[in-house]
Amino acid sequence: MAVLNVLHYPDERLRTVAKPVAEVNDAIRELVSNMFDTMYDEKGIGLAATQVDVHLQVVVMDVSEERNERRVFINPRIVEADGKAMGDEGCLSVPGSYAEVERAEQIKVVALDENGQEFTLEADGLLAVCIQHELDHLKGKLFIDYLSPLKRERIRKKLEKEARQQARQTSNI
Repeated sequence: MAVLNVLHYPDERLRTVAKPVAEVNDAIRELVSNMFDTMYDEKGIGLAATQVDVHLQVVVMDVSEERNERRVFINPRIVEADGKAMGDEGCLSVPGSYAEVERAEQIKVVALDENGQEFTLEADGLLAVCIQHELDHLKGKLFIDYLSPLKRERIRKKLEKEARQQARQTSNI
């Protein structure tokens, strides 16, 4: 098990646009395994490679309550989107902050699995929201980018304050 370090906003590395994976090989499968370990350890439902400072188009996800429906999306692209829905979103890279974001209600995504096989998935509900959220990370975009500049600034200041407090506590140990 390898738990990777998750970048937190406002880290500028979260703004990096991920590159396509040229070949699904053992190194990619190891990255996928480590990303699942990290996502489960952080109690998340999705994780993009960008969030762990790897700038490749790789996303892992498990939106099941039993935490046993692992999904891997390599070089994913949304090919159809329909409808609109509002819902609360949070993010492992923006800890402790939640906000309503408008997303497509239904999507169709094409991607490669961890064996390099192409698949097409139609999704709605939480899975559709999670896919759109994680694919945004691959473009260097965060859910807070959908918020007003005032709300985004409040979240940035809150996270910077928490980081300073944590750094002080760590230096006093």
